[in-house]
Amino acid sequence: MEYRTLGRTGVKVSSLCLGAMMFGSWGNPDHDECARIINRALDEGINFIDTADVYSGGESEEIVGKALASASPSKRDDIVLATKVHGNMGDGPNRQGNSRRWVLAECEASLRRLRTDYIDLYQIHRPDLDTQIDDTLSALTDLVHAGKIRYFGTSTFPAWMVVEAQWASERRHLERFSTEQPPYSLLVRGVEADLLPVCQRYGMGVLTWGPLAGGWLSGRFGSGRDNTSRRSARLPERYNLEDPANQAKLAAVDELAQLAQKAGYSLPEMAIAFVLNHPAVTSAIIGPRTMDHLTGLLKTSELHLDDGILDRIDEIAPPGRDINHVDRGWAHPSVTDPRARRR
Repeated sequence: MEYRTLGRTGVKVSSLCLGAMMFGSWGNPDHDECARIINRALDEGINFIDTADVYSGGESEEIVGKALASASPSKRDDIVLATKVHGNMGDGPNRQGNSRRWVLAECEASLRRLRTDYIDLYQIHRPDLDTQIDDTLSALTDLVHAGKIRYFGTSTFPAWMVVEAQWASERRHLERFSTEQPPYSLLVRGVEADLLPVCQRYGMGVLTWGPLAGGWLSGRFGSGRDNTSRRSARLPERYNLEDPANQAKLAAVDELAQLAQKAGYSLPEMAIAFVLNHPAVTSAIIGPRTMDHLTGLLKTSELHLDDGILDRIDEIAPPGRDINHVDRGWAHPSVTDPRARRR
């Protein structure tokens, strides 16, 4: 397993990060099997685990916490544990978002579910336009000083918000965001245009989500196949093949699969190796639902793509572009809400 430095934190993390979104009711409800997957990943050298409070309504954090509690005490010290806050966690208008009130309260809840005294990396899961970034940074700084979190980061923030947050930290003499977690894959390359260079400029670690593009690059999608996904019910706009943008994705997948086969790789192997090839990327999050899924992805950390393959990828899926804009995970209301564009 390759280890890389997480931004300028000095912390070494595995180039593959075990994502826990599929642990619980969203994916695999068998807690014991999920624990076995976690332990197998650790045995293979993965020392980076990423989850979120909102995954299966807290169940994912509980599964991870239970698995780590059953391990030896020293194992927790060797693991870089990351989770997130922002999503809706119940009834009431204040049980979500990036306010000081919610960030402080939900950090305590995550600590309980994870059965740990501290979180290594606490991430703001999405932007919150109703909350000043200064307030969020102040709350996170207080958590660092209290010893409840070690570092904090963002997830799916646009480049301009990352820059704004860095300036706010300097202006207010607050701790700063150390990492960003964006969507990045062969089909979702928009972050190459601005976000990844910004992260490099500010020395931020980058852990990417969706290297298999929500299953599109799993090897199960392609012309003449059923092309179904467990996520299609929750995110139909990403899988509806009547959408021309998704038709373009399907055509790209077919070409990428042919390229991978000629190069002697599976499509998932090439997809993850591509993400790890970018100099801004620290770690690629893999989110296995089963042990077989994990086993099939473990060796991808050792693969390196030559320039000829990378050039051909650029021809199929141009740099700096998302084939379907909805795959970027978050967009400003000025784009998504016609009222915001026209008032």
